[in-house]
Amino acid sequence: MFVIFCFLLMIRVGRCIDDQKFDVKTVAAQENVTLTCPREKRLDDEKLYWIRIISGHQPEFLGRTFVFDYEEVNQTPHFTTKQGPGTFILHIHQTQISDTGLYYCIGAETLKMIFLRGVFLKVEGPQSSISGIIQAPPSAAVHPGESVSLQCSVLSDSEKKTCSEDYRVHWFRAGSHQSHPSFIYTHGNNAECGNSSQKCFYNFSKKVSVSDAGTYYCAVAACGEVMIGNGAKLDIKDSNKRPLNHTEIALCIVCAALAASVTVSVYLIWTIKNKNCNCER
Repeated sequence: MFVIFCFLLMIRVGRCIDDQKFDVKTVAAQENVTLTCPREKRLDDEKLYWIRIISGHQPEFLGRTFVFDYEEVNQTPHFTTKQGPGTFILHIHQTQISDTGLYYCIGAETLKMIFLRGVFLKVEGPQSSISGIIQAPPSAAVHPGESVSLQCSVLSDSEKKTCSEDYRVHWFRAGSHQSHPSFIYTHGNNAECGNSSQKCFYNFSKKVSVSDAGTYYCAVAACGEVMIGNGAKLDIKDSNKRPLNHTEIALCIVCAALAASVTVSVYLIWTIKNKNCNCER
């Protein structure tokens, strides 16, 4: 039954678009929204319904009335349905992002449904001015005991900002043997910004040990969202385990050759002495 109902919705939506009865409405979160549906008397037993369909959910009943004048008001903390002059009204109190979906006004009588109006309501949350986060790995190899500085560049576009912004910058590290990133540091108001404040730099410095190897992520929390940078990989070069240079490799080869030569010489001397002993007998 649910599949058939959805199929009918799709058919009628196309027809509503032709009749200019299907609208798209975009609002900001926390706004109040009022949707209206024409209330024309056709049959005395006809009823009007407001329903909505949200992705991943079954159709939801929001309210009902009759085509004739009827003073009943259906009210919840979030929805109110009532009659207006020649209309059936749906009022949404302080919209939330989760209210984004399809809203339909349906006229129903025995064995018949008429789609009177459809609205796709899009609720947008507050937008941050942050447009990107850039991280770069250290330019040179780092050894234990040395100090390293990691930089996080936060790009912003103030024209896109729609919320009162007060963001914070955090650092996390994901080591090679860790299943979850570990929190390291939170910046205060110590950024270095350009003249236009469209690019700010946050530096994180510390003296490293071998266990500090891993990927370091810069995360910015603003307007209820978190943006994470691409990460900067930090490799620690252990001086006790440094690779051999060309001179050391050559010496190792010479030593190995000398050792092999001595071994062969001893073996030949031992063989000759054994043969001489056998001859004297």
